[in-house]
Amino acid sequence: MTDPDIPTLVRDYYQAKLRAHGRTPAGVDWSSAESQALRFEQLARLFGSRRAFSLNDYGCGYGALLGYLEERGLEVEYRGFDISEEMVRAAREAYGDPDGSRFFTEKARLRPADYTVASGVFNVKLSVAEDRWQEYVLATLDGMAGLSREGFAFNVLSRHSDPEKRRADLYYADPSFFFDHCRRYSPRVALLHDYPLFEFTVLVRKP
Repeated sequence: MTDPDIPTLVRDYYQAKLRAHGRTPAGVDWSSAESQALRFEQLARLFGSRRAFSLNDYGCGYGALLGYLEERGLEVEYRGFDISEEMVRAAREAYGDPDGSRFFTEKARLRPADYTVASGVFNVKLSVAEDRWQEYVLATLDGMAGLSREGFAFNVLSRHSDPEKRRADLYYADPSFFFDHCRRYSPRVALLHDYPLFEFTVLVRKP
């Protein structure tokens, strides 16, 4: 079982970031707009050449991924889930959501989509022990797999980063562990570790 306090810890951490920095990459704890866009670029490789699809954004923050996809002219049936009501409110202010169906905090409202993506949601473990955090991550991946008809993608900080630059409150994962783990969902797994950030992205395409 996962620690029931983890969502509360994570929610409070990110709400503090949003209050301090507003609807900006720093408001979801990214260092720059450029690094945020680079992460989105890796996740978007999951979609290939498709121009229209449905998408669950798991941990949507203030909805920046939706803006990224719309700027590229993609037709996305988008649903953004976040555990923070403040994040959801910020997303609605930025992108509109008149009927409350685009952004929400209730996990039960997620429905199967072509794809599900999660950007940054596995990085900040705070005071949670690493084994408990990994258990939480794996349970979340099970949920994402179940919500995805064609595939899902996520990113995690890499254990192959510089040891002297690591922070005790962040989770650094073994890329090969997650590559192997995700083969239980599909044999079609891609590990992206060649972009200039101290992290990796995993793409899982279902058969």
